[in-house]
Amino acid sequence: MKNVGIIGAGTMGIGIAQVAATNGCKVWVYDANAKQVETATVGLEKTLTRLVDKQKISSEKMVEILSNISIATELKDFKDCELVIEAIIENKEIKTKVFTELEKHVSENCVIASNTSSISITSLGAELQKQERFIGIHFFNPAPLMPLVEIIPSLLTEKSLAEKMYSLMKDWGKVPVIAKDIPGFIVNRIARPFYGEGLRIVEENIATVEQVDDAMKTIGNFKMGPFELMDLIGVDVNFSVTKTVYNEYFYDPKYKPSLLQQRMSEAKLHGRKTGKGFYDYADGAVKTEPTKDEALYQQIFLRIVSMLINDAVEAKRLGIANDEDLELAMQKGVNYPKGLLAWGKEIGYKKISETLQNLYEEYQEERYRQSPLLRKLN
Repeated sequence: MKNVGIIGAGTMGIGIAQVAATNGCKVWVYDANAKQVETATVGLEKTLTRLVDKQKISSEKMVEILSNISIATELKDFKDCELVIEAIIENKEIKTKVFTELEKHVSENCVIASNTSSISITSLGAELQKQERFIGIHFFNPAPLMPLVEIIPSLLTEKSLAEKMYSLMKDWGKVPVIAKDIPGFIVNRIARPFYGEGLRIVEENIATVEQVDDAMKTIGNFKMGPFELMDLIGVDVNFSVTKTVYNEYFYDPKYKPSLLQQRMSEAKLHGRKTGKGFYDYADGAVKTEPTKDEALYQQIFLRIVSMLINDAVEAKRLGIANDEDLELAMQKGVNYPKGLLAWGKEIGYKKISETLQNLYEEYQEERYRQSPLLRKLN
């Protein structure tokens, strides 16, 4: 597939365009806001210039990448594309409208894909005439740097298409995994407790934001704590994904959103992109140092990691992906220091089970129910 269309010229869209163009594809980028495409291409040129300055790519490669990218002014410009990837706002109605319009202009053999992070692929493709050529191809931000790509076939996707997209992503230098079409797929489903349990610990005044982040970094060896990572992703974006997963799972208490995160979103304290989130990113801002407490840190770490491992075990039980892909997804998609199934063995599934049982007895909430498989792994 050498002719690729990208719908959406935001950070993700232009990032995917960069990946495809770097791998020799001719890429057309379309955005309903024409100025956004111009802004994105100027930004890409600056990004590539920095890579040349750092000797990560040659100046010749930069010219090649930029020459491979063209601006599409309307969807009919995708008529020769063999693959079109949508990367626009996480809104089912808007995405569906784009797909039904796009189908009028592409060939019958063109693969149509969504980069959605959490919306059902089956539901997104439901209005298409040829649902069998529709699939999820979920990149992680920033797309040129993050290796993981989740491939998600819908219930009606042609059987061999997932493997074809898997091979294409490998050709593009990515680490692909194939996942079932369930809310949040692999990463955004399993990772929810990393944020949700951290938020609950702070909401209940058990620990501060700084202490939770410090505990997960010092004991768990995570590169970033949950609050630092939410600020990087965007507090509003993270909250939106949580709400989607919660709604799609018919309000399962395990994925219940946080009131604190809702208030942060309402106040537009979105993190790095707004200059302030759980941390202050203004010039000269002083970061509060956490009060070290070994016992508290152990409690925080075990509580959060037990929730993560439980979700990974449940994903294994449900066959959401094979064991290798489950482990790869969390390490390559969100930079976890270890695969969660392996981590469960290391800590001891019995200890994980006991931790969750204690939380369940304390809170009397289904949020802390264990996967039926977890008890069998004890």
